[in-house]
Amino acid sequence: MKERFKFNTVGLFTRDNKATVDFYTKTFGFTTDWDGIQPNVEMTLGDMRIILFPRDAFEQMVSRKFQYPQGFNGTVELAFDVPTFADVDKAYQHALTNGAASVLPPTTEPWGQRTCYVADPDGNLIEIGSFTK
Repeated sequence: MKERFKFNTVGLFTRDNKATVDFYTKTFGFTTDWDGIQPNVEMTLGDMRIILFPRDAFEQMVSRKFQYPQGFNGTVELAFDVPTFADVDKAYQHALTNGAASVLPPTTEPWGQRTCYVADPDGNLIEIGSFTK
């Protein structure tokens, strides 16, 4: 069957592009050539791509107002795999150092995964996990 779609990007609507760019570049190593001025930001990490767009600019573009979650956004998560359980703990601490808010500290789950959750500057949930001790 011929492929109709290729899912390749997650878009996030931000309160502050600079804070979000700083967080994802410092915490996860995303790169960008964003000039710090344009509202549209593209960041990449390997084959992953995240785009950012300010909430107010998006509302203006589509002539519509939206309601955004207050605090943590429990509607979706971004999930990052790391090689080992120890890397989960290191990545969690690194995320906190770079401004993430803790949602769930590193925990080994009954299904064999070590996982943790943090929130980015806009409250988007991020899971960092591994299935390898």
